[in-house]
Amino acid sequence: MDGMRWLHQGDAVAQGLALLLLAMSVASWVVILWKLRLMWRARVDVPRSTAAFWQSPSLAAGLERLPPFDREALVLPLVRAAAQVARSGSGAALADQGAIAQRLTRALRDALHGVLGRLQFGQVLLATVGSTAPFVGLLGTVWGIHHALGALAGAEQITIERLAGPVGEALVMTAAGLSVAIPAVLAYNWFGRAIGRIEADLEGFARDLRELVIDTSTP
Repeated sequence: MDGMRWLHQGDAVAQGLALLLLAMSVASWVVILWKLRLMWRARVDVPRSTAAFWQSPSLAAGLERLPPFDREALVLPLVRAAAQVARSGSGAALADQGAIAQRLTRALRDALHGVLGRLQFGQVLLATVGSTAPFVGLLGTVWGIHHALGALAGAEQITIERLAGPVGEALVMTAAGLSVAIPAVLAYNWFGRAIGRIEADLEGFARDLRELVIDTSTP
């Protein structure tokens, strides 16, 4: 309650910093909740999708079989890229020229980068919030203490009791900055490890898929 009273009595800078922390918190929690859903599905769907693909009799059959298993379309782009290269021959464009191994490497690399871009979406935001929110809160605290001391300077008598209240209220901004930063940092680290494991699985699948298409396309 004292912190809210200090915020209402604060100037535009203090209120702006508080709103900035609120926006950081809302944005980071939206990303955290969205990525929790994405990571949970990815950890379940990637092994299930690759297993379903390898049980298919052909590349085309595997492509048709994947969508129900791959809800977030993480494996499907790789199979589509490989199937497109397998169906197409050499063309006039540079991208369509060269050996099938080179074209497969290029197509699978581009598809993998697109999938990893989706998995890594929001990581920059979490890292930014985690690294800057404590300093935003500290700036709000320093600014609040400055104004509190300025207001007390005009008083006839300054006591510890009169000083502790405004200073303690200003310190709420530091606590707010930490409460915004800590979940973002924890989520960033956990998501980074989860993405690393999924990326390794997708890279391994892409290598195996490349070898399969090369072997089946070689006369």
